[in-house]
Amino acid sequence: MTEQEQPVADVFSAACSSRPVLQHLTGRWGALAMVALDRAEGPVRFGELRRRVEGISDRMLSQTLGQLERDGMVHRTVHSSIPPHVEYTLTELGARVAGPLAELIELLEAELPTVMDAQAAYEAAS
Repeated sequence: MTEQEQPVADVFSAACSSRPVLQHLTGRWGALAMVALDRAEGPVRFGELRRRVEGISDRMLSQTLGQLERDGMVHRTVHSSIPPHVEYTLTELGARVAGPLAELIELLEAELPTVMDAQAAYEAAS
């Protein structure tokens, strides 16, 4: 595509292609998978990733990784061994995106007492 053919990104537009990518990254499992891969030291096998992201089913992890691979965030390598195994790493783009997601997670973890206090106050007022 030439520079003139580049679509204008506007995530607030329902027709923008960036919206589904944002949903893949910020959905229930996308951010957790991205940050788990970001924090790993090297390639991660499927089972390792499933254990790290507690509560995710095999099917949902597979679907999430497939979406992130399609979006250019995750690289999947299939090793022809017996038995065959698959490893996942972040692409360059994925690593750039995972950094801010990790910062958001760290901020939420650090502010969890404040969030819990706000939730309790809300429930008491309701």
